[in-house]
Amino acid sequence: MTAWFTARTMGWSSKAVIAAALLAVLLVVAVPVALFAGVILMLLGHVVGGLALFGASVLAAVVAVTVASLTGVRHVRKLVGRTVADLQGRVGGQGFGGPGVDGRAFGGPGFGEPEDPVGQQGHRVVTLDRNEYDYD
Repeated sequence: MTAWFTARTMGWSSKAVIAAALLAVLLVVAVPVALFAGVILMLLGHVVGGLALFGASVLAAVVAVTVASLTGVRHVRKLVGRTVADLQGRVGGQGFGGPGVDGRAFGGPGFGEPEDPVGQQGHRVVTLDRNEYDYD
């Protein structure tokens, strides 16, 4: 399978985000229908049932929109990170800049080769090859 084809297919996380967004849209569309049904129930004498129906539909719509937005934001961040990593690999790992004023690689933290494998706070820096990344 070519790299172009694998880059274009949707994974399970993309399908889950689309399903969550579709469910959120359907529940938001169902709120006016539930309001109408709740008003009919209240006119027939079931006031508590009508209010419960409308309240439950609003609550379900709010929860669905919140879940869809959170999963969508997480998915977009993952895709942007993957795109930036691909772009860094294409420009030689130097970031988008080039050599800085002092001749070292420019681009901010994480864009050049570390001078010392032990950071300022004593943490070890582990460099991974491109085949060691876990994208999913």
